[in-house]
Amino acid sequence: MDFNSQLIKKLSNCFSPSGRESNVRELITNEIKDYADEINVDPLGNLIVRKKGNGKKILFSAHMDQIGLIITHVDEKGFLRFSNVGGLHADELLGLRMVFDNGLEGVICSEKIEAPAKLSMSKLYLDVASTQAEFVKKNFQIGDMCVFKTEFYETDDCVICKAADDRIGCYILIEAIKSHPATDNDVYYVFSVQEEVGCRGAKTAGYGVNPDIAIALDVTATGDSLDGIKMDVKLGGGAAIKLMDKSLITHPLIKDLLTNLSIKNNIKYQYEVLEFGGTDAGAIHMTRSGVPSGTISIPTRNLHTSGEIINKSDVNECVKLVLAVAK
Repeated sequence: MDFNSQLIKKLSNCFSPSGRESNVRELITNEIKDYADEINVDPLGNLIVRKKGNGKKILFSAHMDQIGLIITHVDEKGFLRFSNVGGLHADELLGLRMVFDNGLEGVICSEKIEAPAKLSMSKLYLDVASTQAEFVKKNFQIGDMCVFKTEFYETDDCVICKAADDRIGCYILIEAIKSHPATDNDVYYVFSVQEEVGCRGAKTAGYGVNPDIAIALDVTATGDSLDGIKMDVKLGGGAAIKLMDKSLITHPLIKDLLTNLSIKNNIKYQYEVLEFGGTDAGAIHMTRSGVPSGTISIPTRNLHTSGEIINKSDVNECVKLVLAVAK
């Protein structure tokens, strides 16, 4: 299976922070429109792609949104104050370049502080490289959002990019839709909104579809780097079958299904227990009277940074496992 670098590059570079997913929703729609039986956008903005069948109703979900910043104040000198949209921490932002939907950029700076350990969002601001306060006030408004400004890079086996969380999950579902197997199952591929601020889109999509089972596609941390995380997941170890995170204990039916399909189809896999975070499956499994749910995770280093790292072979194994479940 070939890795489509150009597609993941387009997805990574597509400006769509939480609540502003229209750009990436249009990109994904254009990629899959010739392969779908039905395409719908629900009132919250989820993109729901259906491959019709009369059998079991299966829901796959990957979120379209990315973390970012939202402008809270434009001061009299033309500097921008902000808050985070999703899981970002002040001590990881200083010096980073950010880009807005209109293409304008800024760099994150800090007020002078006596104790670096006390750095907080309230001490940070965006310098948008202009001495003209009127230019700033004309082009930047309260509520504007920005995301990391970084370049896509790849080696033979890995990719460094922004928004791998969760554009790589979107990539996997796009590739699965294009290769959708012959099956009686009624399969819904959901590209959800606002996961980074509380799995909001998945909650409404899960309620609307009312599936028999649900599988989220999302990134997970690894234990093979020097950041202090102790876990067995590693780059190159294959698709990660989640057993638990803070939002979900995987249903035994789903854990066995994913494991047995991996063995049967010679799909490289590993088990994942994540001691923090959650996925769309955490929201979906509690909708209506409950939905047996699980997650196929993509091992990713440097989560929620401007340079997340994924392994191409892991991604391909995830695509194979999604297709095996759909079939």
